[in-house]
Amino acid sequence: MKTNISSLMAIIAEEERYLNNLICNIKEYAINTSVEELDGRVNIIVDNKEDFDFNFQEIEKTTEKLSKLKATLYEKNNLFKLSDGRSIQQAIVDNTNLRKVKFLYEQLLLSKNSKRRVTEVNNSYFECKVVNFDAKELKERLLKLDEEIQNTDFEISKLNSLEFDI
Repeated sequence: MKTNISSLMAIIAEEERYLNNLICNIKEYAINTSVEELDGRVNIIVDNKEDFDFNFQEIEKTTEKLSKLKATLYEKNNLFKLSDGRSIQQAIVDNTNLRKVKFLYEQLLLSKNSKRRVTEVNNSYFECKVVNFDAKELKERLLKLDEEIQNTDFEISKLNSLEFDI
C-alpha cells in the first residue's frame, strides 16, 4: 500500500483511538453477571464472554499493527533527510527546542522597566528595575528564530508528502 508520512500519522492516530476504545470496552466485558437461586439454579443475566474474547483479540491485533506502523514512521523520519542533512526526526527535535527558546524570548520581551516609590518609617527611596538586555536585538533574534522554525517546518512538510510502501 502506498502512503506518505502525513497519511501514516493519521492512520496511527486512528488506530490509537480504536485501541483506546477497545481498552475501555474490555473492562466492561470482563465480568459476567448471574443470579444463583437458593435451590442452586444459576441464571446467567449478562454473558460477556464472546464480546470479551473479540475485544481481547482486537487489542492484540491492533497493538501489533500499531507497533509496525510506528516502526515504519520512525524509520522514515530517520531516513528522509532535509536539505541541510538532518533527518526529519532530528529536525522535529530541533524545532521543539527552538520553540521553547522562542517562548522564552517572547516572555523576556514582555519585561519592562519600572520605578516604584518605597516609603519606610525613616526613609524614602525609589526602587528601579531596569531590563538588562537589548530588546531590539532580542526581537531580531526572535524573528530569525521564527523564520528558521518555519523553514524547517516547510521542509518537513515537503518530505512528509513523499510516497512509500508500507
